[in-house]
Amino acid sequence: MEKFDERKKIHKLNKGEKSRLKISIKYFSDIEKIYKIQQGDWIDLRAAETVVIKKGEFKLINLGVGMQLPEGYEAYVVPRSSTFNTWGIIQTNSFGVIDNSYSGNNDQWKFPAYATRDTIVVKNDRICQFRIQKTMDSINIFEVDNLDNSDRGGWGSTGSN
Repeated sequence: MEKFDERKKIHKLNKGEKSRLKISIKYFSDIEKIYKIQQGDWIDLRAAETVVIKKGEFKLINLGVGMQLPEGYEAYVVPRSSTFNTWGIIQTNSFGVIDNSYSGNNDQWKFPAYATRDTIVVKNDRICQFRIQKTMDSINIFEVDNLDNSDRGGWGSTGSN
């Protein structure tokens, strides 16, 4: 198992290649290891255990991993496109954000699931996906009396087609 220096999380590849992030990962169970898919920018996450969920129940499904993200980065966790159709579960927070401070030895990633029907998620089922993004730059917020722009309108104001 490779251990690396905190300062070397971002390293350069061969000349002409883009730099790549180096992420430390801890596995909490014997699920299949994470790998980067060949197409797309998202990486699948798996259920770390078999979970039975009854219609109307909420459960946190362990994903079997914890990660140390580089400073200035965060992870976005969302359902796969097939998750609802396959298991009838919805991610309750719609969009999970994992910041780089959630990186303790016991900080296992989880998927907050609400079941719309009785379902069973089996260990190693690919139920969600994640990607790593840069965090928002520092901003300054200041109060004004007017925004000096024309009003666009309310929800759905850009048309119905």
